[in-house]
Amino acid sequence: MSRPLSLTIAAPIATLFGLATILSGGRVLFGGVDMGIVVPFVLWFNFGAGFAYVAAGLGLWRGAGWARWLAFALAVSTGIVFAAFLAHVLDGGAYEARTMAVMMLRLCVWSAIATLALRTAPWR
Repeated sequence: MSRPLSLTIAAPIATLFGLATILSGGRVLFGGVDMGIVVPFVLWFNFGAGFAYVAAGLGLWRGAGWARWLAFALAVSTGIVFAAFLAHVLDGGAYEARTMAVMMLRLCVWSAIATLALRTAPWR
């Protein structure tokens, strides 16, 4: 059975999203790039998750059954970190507005990818 069109589109998006996440997070963590007010647990989560994004994207491209569950785990864990970030903000913690936007984007992207991956199972 061939890969569904939705995953043919989603898999490279996930992979590129992951590579961009690793690059941007690595530049802040190890390259000394100043991104303003950084929330450390969000930064470290996103950097680490970038590697999982790449793995999920490659797995979805290859039709690996585990990749759909990794996409689901990424959506759930992103939601948990986003909730913790919101608690930080509501508690008066400092943050950059772009962090809020990026976390919303990450949650939407991974929720969509996970939904597509789970709805198309099994495709192989």
